[in-house]
Formats: sequence, C-alpha cells, structure tokens
Amino acid sequence: MTIRVRHVVMVSASFVLLATLAGIGFISGLRVNLTPSYPLGLWRIEPLAHDPGVGDRIFICPPQDPAFELARDRGYLGRGLCPGWFSPLIKTVVAVAGQRVVVDGDIAVGGVHLPHSSVRPTDGAGRALAPFAGGIVPNGQLFLFSGFAGSYDSRYFGPIPAAGVLGLAHPLLVFSP
Repeated sequence: MTIRVRHVVMVSASFVLLATLAGIGFISGLRVNLTPSYPLGLWRIEPLAHDPGVGDRIFICPPQDPAFELARDRGYLGRGLCPGWFSPLIKTVVAVAGQRVVVDGDIAVGGVHLPHSSVRPTDGAGRALAPFAGGIVPNGQLFLFSGFAGSYDSRYFGPIPAAGVLGLAHPLLVFSP
C-alpha cells in the first residue's frame, strides 16, 4: 500500500468515525451550543414529562415566519434541522398562556421586572431591533428569555408555539466565554 493510499484510507476512516459519533450524539439528544445566549459547549435534550412551565430551560424549534428568517439572515440564528432549516433555540420560559407580559425598556411578567432584560434599540451591528408590543401570552404559546444582553428572544419576536419544544436543555460540558 502506497503512502498516498494509506493517507486516503486514514482520512476516510476518520471522517466515517466522526460522522458516526455525530450521528450517535444527535440521536441521543446531544447538541453543541455555539451562541452566547447560554454557556458554550455540549448540551443534552432531556424529555419533558410535563407541559413547559415558567423556569424551564428548553430547546425549542422556532416557527417558520419572517421574524426568524430575518434572524437567520442577520446571524442571530443558525441553520439546523428544525422546520425551515432553523437551528433550535435554548431559552428559559418566563411566561405561559394567560400571563401578561409588558415590554417597555425591559420585560415585566405579571408586574414583576426580570433582571437583565433591557431592550436594546439596535443589535451589535447597529441594525434596528423592534421590541414585542407586549400583551397576554396566547394559548399554546410560550414567552422565552435569556439573561444574556444580546439575546434574541421573545422581547423581540414575542411568544412562540409551545409545539416546537424539543425538551429540557441540560448542560453537560459547557464554559462561559
């Protein structure tokens, strides 16, 4: 066997091994977070044995709508395996159906202001951000939040369908940049 053939075999075997490991990880609910909304690293999607509630940190597929198309175009959201080829979000549920959300400089749920929830008028590139108008969270929807200052969450896109919930987000091997 020549050196070139050995090299091709080793590269091919390495690729197959990595693809196999990635497939096993995906099937077992492992995901890599590369966004700053939550710590970077390896996360696991855990089954949710109840309806999503306030305080649950979840993986959720965003709906296919213009707000998320714009988010992907601006780089807030990557490509992934959710409908519309969106990547899932990791966010914390801060309001569920029937709760009143006010977005006016920051977020208040039921009159309680959330820490680190300031609304920014522009993103990091200076592009305008329009905040959600606020209101009662509709049935079957969730209002999502991340305490990261630059997070693209419900303070901008509003409540989204709970039907997109993949499960609880559990950190396995993470670090904060």
